[in-house]
Amino acid sequence: MNRKLLAALGGAVLALSLAACGGEGAGGDTDTSGQDPKDLTIGVSMPTQTSERWIADGNSVKEKLEGKGYKVDLQYAGDDIPTQSQQVDQMITQGADVLIIAAIDGTALSGQLQAAADKKIPVIAYDRLIRDSKNVDFYVSFDNYKVGVAQANALLTGLGLQTKDGAKGDKTGPFNIELFAGSLDDNNAHFFFDGAMDTLKPFIDNKSLVVKSGQTNIEKVAILRWQQETAQKRMEDLLTSTYNDGSKVNGVLSPYDGLSRGIITALQNAGYGTAANPIPVVTGQDAEIASVKLINDGVQSSTIFKDTRLLAEQAVIAAEAFLKKQAPQANDTKTYDNGVKVVPSYLLPVVTVYKDDIKKELIDSGYYTAEEVAAGQAK
Repeated sequence: MNRKLLAALGGAVLALSLAACGGEGAGGDTDTSGQDPKDLTIGVSMPTQTSERWIADGNSVKEKLEGKGYKVDLQYAGDDIPTQSQQVDQMITQGADVLIIAAIDGTALSGQLQAAADKKIPVIAYDRLIRDSKNVDFYVSFDNYKVGVAQANALLTGLGLQTKDGAKGDKTGPFNIELFAGSLDDNNAHFFFDGAMDTLKPFIDNKSLVVKSGQTNIEKVAILRWQQETAQKRMEDLLTSTYNDGSKVNGVLSPYDGLSRGIITALQNAGYGTAANPIPVVTGQDAEIASVKLINDGVQSSTIFKDTRLLAEQAVIAAEAFLKKQAPQANDTKTYDNGVKVVPSYLLPVVTVYKDDIKKELIDSGYYTAEEVAAGQAK
């Protein structure tokens, strides 16, 4: 809070100086606490439009901010780090009053964050923690370790080793499984994987689960940029190298629906998906509509639903607090150490969705319509 107070006082002096010399792009240098929303701009930097999840996030944040009267500069970086860096630079130069950033690479924006800090522009890390910088003011996300725990539990449930409520299941194994993780430059990928592996370890130790490839380190199983095609290729390689002896894959830990679809395509191309050779249990995340259809059709086993409407809402609440020169409310001030500081965070809960949860969690809540689920395409 002392830093914020000093920032506000310093910002007022600097704003007068800029006005005197005709400077532009003051952004957060000015005192925004009493300004009309229509005179304030929030820069929103999203990583990519190749995932429907990030499109939904960007649209939700933009709509909620514009609904309150703010101007919004929403940019997508096409999964290209230099592009995102340039876009954030431009937002700062053009006078953004708050930045909301979902980083492609959590370590690649230190220069931009320093430039924002120099202009007293608050930075909210959106769902992906930005690392190695003191200039991250707040973090809004889901409990990412619990996402990994939920994915592992969904795998165990799908295999019958436990029930949905965590009780012992009626199956004992051993089951052959393979592990996938997200992009190593995404801080969340490590939380997902740690949560999953901590949950699966007792079952691996007692041999009810067998990682037949032997690939259990995140460096071995990570998929750069979360690319579906890369996941499909890795699954194809695993089938060729590890399952050419007639053995079968029974389950796959997948941390994201896009990866899940690539994995499933590789499995189907290898002859899985018949009554005699069923598709393995495949987990997922983000409740992307194409995967929700696969779950509804009995192909993908589950997904983790992270309601982007709620995440966008928390980002807006945090942004408004900063604009009023207040500290946003955090519900976690211990977990998310970015390597330089513990970033105050607001974490949202997650929901595991199996086929029989689709109506309650996704349709009745208005996230999708029944027609969209049936078609596998959002309107």
